[in-house]
Amino acid sequence: MQHTPQEIELIHLQKRITRLFHKGCTDYGLIQEGDHILIGLSGGKDSLALVELLGRRSQIYVPHFRVSAVHVSIENIAYQSDTAYLKSFCEHHKVPFIHHTTRFDDSEDTRKSHCFLCSWYRRKALFEVAQQLGCNKIALGHHKDDIIETLLLNLVFQGNFGTIAPKLQMQKFSMQMIRPLCLICEKDLARYAVLSGYHKQNKLCPFEQESNRHNIKQIISQLESLNPNVRDSIWGAMENIKPEYLPHKV
Repeated sequence: MQHTPQEIELIHLQKRITRLFHKGCTDYGLIQEGDHILIGLSGGKDSLALVELLGRRSQIYVPHFRVSAVHVSIENIAYQSDTAYLKSFCEHHKVPFIHHTTRFDDSEDTRKSHCFLCSWYRRKALFEVAQQLGCNKIALGHHKDDIIETLLLNLVFQGNFGTIAPKLQMQKFSMQMIRPLCLICEKDLARYAVLSGYHKQNKLCPFEQESNRHNIKQIISQLESLNPNVRDSIWGAMENIKPEYLPHKV
């Protein structure tokens, strides 16, 4: 049976994404024997791909690990999640699904933005569920573009050279944050979601277009017109720091 052009594209794209996923897990030591990993499942293309990739890898048993997924709903933010679809998607990939609901009062700290408060309470809920399930790692769907954008955000607004790491050991308790999609570009994940038939959530973040991250995305697009491989160059710079050519106070 002859494949259609879209089927051929999907096959090649799946191979590239899977290869980069395994490379990221290996290069940064993200998965070890006996891990129980909790996926933060927002319902977007990135976290859906993470469920699919980790679910598939967990059935290989080398190394042997377990994986679960949790979708956190914030009652007072105008998200509309299709939890029935998320549950069926997880079941299809043999990943247990949990739906956790929480809320926050933005009048408690008017100095913080909705984005900060929403993110903080979601992260808090992730840790609570992970501890309840006995998980030792939390997997988030940050991809290569997220990591590069965070680096530039920190340079421009925070004055430091740092980003979200592929693996981060939490200091206050025994939990690691891992990002297995760290080597995969957002455009590949977006196209894979279309070709794979991922369902879009009814409504995502209502403040998404207001964030500085949205502006940084536009800057990276402009840089891409100067250098089509600008993302690879920035990633390479993070792994090729030359301290001797940086200023040092005496």
